[in-house]
Amino acid sequence: MYPKVFKDLIEHFASLPSVGPKMAERLVLFLFKKDREKLDDFSQSLLALKNLTVCQKCFNISENTHCHICHDKQRIQNIICVVEDPLDIISIERTGIYRGLYHVLGGTMQSSGKSEKNELKIPQLLTRVINEKIEEVILATNPTTEGDLTALYLKRKLQPTQIKITRLGRGMSTGGDIEYADETTLSSALSNRKEL
Repeated sequence: MYPKVFKDLIEHFASLPSVGPKMAERLVLFLFKKDREKLDDFSQSLLALKNLTVCQKCFNISENTHCHICHDKQRIQNIICVVEDPLDIISIERTGIYRGLYHVLGGTMQSSGKSEKNELKIPQLLTRVINEKIEEVILATNPTTEGDLTALYLKRKLQPTQIKITRLGRGMSTGGDIEYADETTLSSALSNRKEL
C-alpha cells in the first residue's frame, strides 16, 4: 500500500513509546508534506542524536564526557538530587529553585519481584556521596510504588554515611479537589501540612 521507505518510517515511529501504528502513519504523512528544507533540518537533528552521550558523573544526557550542570561551578556542590531519568532533571530545572547537582538512576526498582537494582546507578551514587563530600541527598523518585521502593532502598544504603537524606514533599496538587483525592495523597497532605 505504501512505498518501502514510508512503511519503514511508520515501523520506526510505531516503536516509540506512546505511538501506535495510526499515529505513526500520521507522523510520517505529516513529515512527507513538509517542505524539503524543514525535512532536512529534522533529519540532521535526528542524525546528531547519535553524537550525544551520557555524563560520566551524573548520567544525564550530554554532548561531552560531563554535562553542563556538572561543569557549572556556580551550582551548590554538596547537594545531589537523585532522579529516575533525565526528563526529571528538565522538570526540576524549569522551577528555577534547585541549584545543586543531580544523579540519574536510570529507572526504579520493580515491585513485581524482579529487581533491576543491579542496572541502576546506585553504586555510582554511593561513591559520589563519599568522594564529593555530599551533605544532602534529595530523593526525587516519582510518587509510585516503584519510586517509593527505590527511595526506601536508597535511604537504607545511604544511612551509614550519616548525611541528610530528604524526599520531595507530597500532598494535594494545586487545583485538586479533596473529593477526588486518593487516601495516600490525602494522608500525605495532612502529614506534610504547614502552619499558616
